[in-house]
Amino acid sequence: MGKKLTLEQLEQKAIEIREDIIKSLEHAGSGHSAGPLGLADIFTALYFDILKHDPKKPDWDQRDILLLSNGHCVPVQYVTMAHAGYFDKKELMTLRQFGSRLQGHPERTKLPGLENTSGPLGSGLSQAAGMALGMRMNKDHHRWVYVVMGDGEQNEGNVWEAAMLAGKYKLNNIIAITDRNYIQIDGPTETVMPLDNLKLKWESFGWHVIEIDGNNMEAIIDAAAMARAVADKPIMIIAHTIPGKGVDFMEYDFHWHGMPPNHDQAVEALKDLRSLKGKIRSEHE
Repeated sequence: MGKKLTLEQLEQKAIEIREDIIKSLEHAGSGHSAGPLGLADIFTALYFDILKHDPKKPDWDQRDILLLSNGHCVPVQYVTMAHAGYFDKKELMTLRQFGSRLQGHPERTKLPGLENTSGPLGSGLSQAAGMALGMRMNKDHHRWVYVVMGDGEQNEGNVWEAAMLAGKYKLNNIIAITDRNYIQIDGPTETVMPLDNLKLKWESFGWHVIEIDGNNMEAIIDAAAMARAVADKPIMIIAHTIPGKGVDFMEYDFHWHGMPPNHDQAVEALKDLRSLKGKIRSEHE
């Protein structure tokens, strides 16, 4: 990547990414809104500050790896990749269309820069553990595997099998990020299958846990820096996010987990997001 963006530029970029998420979802007529909007700050920080990567050389052998475990949130990854230069932004309007490279769940062989295929929830951490072990065997000591996970998908037993393995082998080259937005498709996570105290759960599996506001750009970047300094444990960043962040009528509403906006809703959502730009400027003045 080239010159890093300032904090204000990163925050503005996250809003632009949210706008393109809304536009692509409206055009597709299907897909998930709440999670991608909530994750926009995290993905902006990853692609524009944290990750070691090169959009012109997606297979660069010194790159960090980014896996998306909750694959239904992939609109945020597609949009951020387009903004980072992996492909033309015009292609975002092909989201979920037949034959598109931008499938409803990421398909690794379709799009250069995607590191994993995900559909069945709960698989991403196992993929990360395998890759991290491989890096250790290859003595790739300056590379990290980042994996973004949902909180609802931690109902899956496969997650905790991978957690045990990573803890046993002290895979400190894994930096996992839980999108702790407290919703899943059927309702609030704590009603469907309670997860709290999530921090203690991960610590009991031998992980170093950092808990942050996942919509605070500076906190995200600082947490990643702290995670890379941990020497003897895998790292879990529990990022508390607002589902539907930036769109008033979507925020905190689990019904938007798996629903796209129609045209009128998209117009209203874009109006909400565009009003945020002035608020960011005023906060930094």
